[in-house]
Amino acid sequence: MNDFLHEAETRGFLHQITDRAALQARLQAGVVPGYIGFDCTADSLHVGSLMQIMLLRLLQRHGHKPVVLMGGGTTKVGDPSFRDEARPLLDDAAIERNKAGIRKAFEPFLTFGEGPTDAVMLDNAEWLDRLLYVPFLRDVGRHFSVNRMLTMDSVKLRLDREQTLSFLEFNYMLLQSYDFAELRRRYGVAIQMGGSDQWGNIIMGVELCRRMDGAEVFGITTPLLTTASGAKMGKTAAGAVWLNAEKLSPYDYWQFWRNTEDEDVGRFLGLFTELPMAEVARLGALQGAEVNEAKKVLATEATALLHGRAAAGQAAETARRAFEQGEAAATLPSLTHALPASVVDLLAAAKLVGSKGEARRLIGQNGIRLNDAPVTDPQAMVSAADLRDGAAKLSLGRKRHILVRAG
Repeated sequence: MNDFLHEAETRGFLHQITDRAALQARLQAGVVPGYIGFDCTADSLHVGSLMQIMLLRLLQRHGHKPVVLMGGGTTKVGDPSFRDEARPLLDDAAIERNKAGIRKAFEPFLTFGEGPTDAVMLDNAEWLDRLLYVPFLRDVGRHFSVNRMLTMDSVKLRLDREQTLSFLEFNYMLLQSYDFAELRRRYGVAIQMGGSDQWGNIIMGVELCRRMDGAEVFGITTPLLTTASGAKMGKTAAGAVWLNAEKLSPYDYWQFWRNTEDEDVGRFLGLFTELPMAEVARLGALQGAEVNEAKKVLATEATALLHGRAAAGQAAETARRAFEQGEAAATLPSLTHALPASVVDLLAAAKLVGSKGEARRLIGQNGIRLNDAPVTDPQAMVSAADLRDGAAKLSLGRKRHILVRAG
């Protein structure tokens, strides 16, 4: 077996481990199944979940078995971790729709099948929906101390802010812990992984397995991922950076990585590509104008993992033509809209901006171009006369473009 923990640490995935020495021994002894849970709160995952997906992929690359746990059951409760208020409750139909969309995100990254190291996708509704309340309280609830639960950050922060925490949400850590116990019993899962905000819940699960079954299992968390400027990973002014192509084009996905802040390039190359670490170190050390070449490598490698090498290459070529040659390449993202229409309305409809107010502000700052010419009037219109080969190119700065077609 290759050293999963060593590479995970070298690439920047590791934050906390419950018992590294014992886990290392278990990993060296044979195939170990490890899981991460994903609640079904939207019909796609976004880049904020990509670190977890890449960690499952790394586990499989090192000869172990990744388990993707869909939260068909826990989504009905809602994880309160570091949230100011409860999530909206979804009905069964919405959860099923979201679950179907989320599944697509994993297919490019993991090899699913029946083999010992093949990934499997499970749904905790399989056991949670069948629980009887009183037996669950007796068999599982008795192992939890309310005193200790109140000290967990996911609970304590909400209470310290005097924000409501429902009894429903308070049960979430019991259900997540019980997931670990069920997965260990049914599938031999010995590792739960998750973001650093899940550490308390993961510890509860590790202890529940020990108390109920006398079993030794392990927990791993990844660091909280923010950009160098402090922004939360996966969010932009135009919205979430979705992993499903129907929600965000491969070109826009490529552009997201191309726009990485200079200070983040080396870190993101380690986490979100599979380049050798020597090459990651070389690219991450580039300075000045040369860092742009490293950003292009990051964008192409990250896009290739999700959308395939051909789509990544096409995105890179489209960007080269659009940015380096000033062409309105046919493969740029497009918006079909009735013309004439105001530049402000088109920018908002294309989601290049978060609001019409932001569009007007950017126009005032000379940040918007139409067919590569600056737009200086907030009332400016796009008409059929502006179309070139059937489309007009609207640009936000030098890096974000949309083709507007008459419809």
